[in-house]
Amino acid sequence: MPVKDIARPREELVSAEPTASLREICQLMDDKRVGCVVIESDEEPAGIITDRDIAMAFSAGKTLDDLAAEDIMNREPHTVSTDDGVFDLCATMAEHGVRRMPVVEGEKLTGIVTFDDLVVLLDDEMSNLSNVVRTESPAYETS
Repeated sequence: MPVKDIARPREELVSAEPTASLREICQLMDDKRVGCVVIESDEEPAGIITDRDIAMAFSAGKTLDDLAAEDIMNREPHTVSTDDGVFDLCATMAEHGVRRMPVVEGEKLTGIVTFDDLVVLLDDEMSNLSNVVRTESPAYETS
């Protein structure tokens, strides 16, 4: 299954410019109920900020008004291509220890896929498999 089949599309992606204030980033996360904001420049991923990145900035004694997105963003976000398979996506996420990956077609940002999206996919697939088992197995007898 290609990543494009499970990724959240561009319209659902929460993004901001590198010059956005950390206050704006936090407000976006709160308004959209997400744990990350993709920082983009010229429709390409320039970075990513997670809720953990913000927590770490605060632990260093910074405030919302001290920082811009470009000050704390991960400048080399790991990305996945729309045509990559879900297995490769999972391997890449595990290799880099990330839970969120911007999706690109060429260099252009087209969406995002998260660990949560994979859990939902796995739940759907397990449900489908359990239905196969139920229909192919004899009924359980209760005493």
